[in-house]
Amino acid sequence: MDSKDRQILRALQQDGRMTNLELAERVSLSPSPCLRRLRNLEASGAIRGFHADVDRAAYGLPILAFVQIRLERHSEEVVRQFEARVAGLAEVLECYMLTGGTDYFLKVVVSGLDAYEDFIRHRIHTIGGIGSIDTSFVYGTVKRSGVFPRID
Repeated sequence: MDSKDRQILRALQQDGRMTNLELAERVSLSPSPCLRRLRNLEASGAIRGFHADVDRAAYGLPILAFVQIRLERHSEEVVRQFEARVAGLAEVLECYMLTGGTDYFLKVVVSGLDAYEDFIRHRIHTIGGIGSIDTSFVYGTVKRSGVFPRID
């Protein structure tokens, strides 16, 4: 991947709905080479898809929580079961494996505190092998960006 490819990716992160002509102008390419590069980025997996950035509160999911989970044991079976169950939970938008004292970090959206309690009691607590759960609720956003920093 070269700097021109990164320019294309950053431009698309800023506005994924722009036409190829607009994209080509933005990154100083003619339309044909720009489209060829775009198709190559899609084929290589550098571009995994396009989506709408939807306001979660407007959608009906105003509560955003970050949930830290520590497992009791780290056997292959416990880890496999936990990851498989979490992957199937619609409320979990993202799940990361971490180093340090926390094993997993989940980004969770729900419609309210009652829905969060239900999520924890009936979906998370039923997964075996969990040692602790620590939740932080988001009450404001300082910065949110889907655009990577320049590296060239």
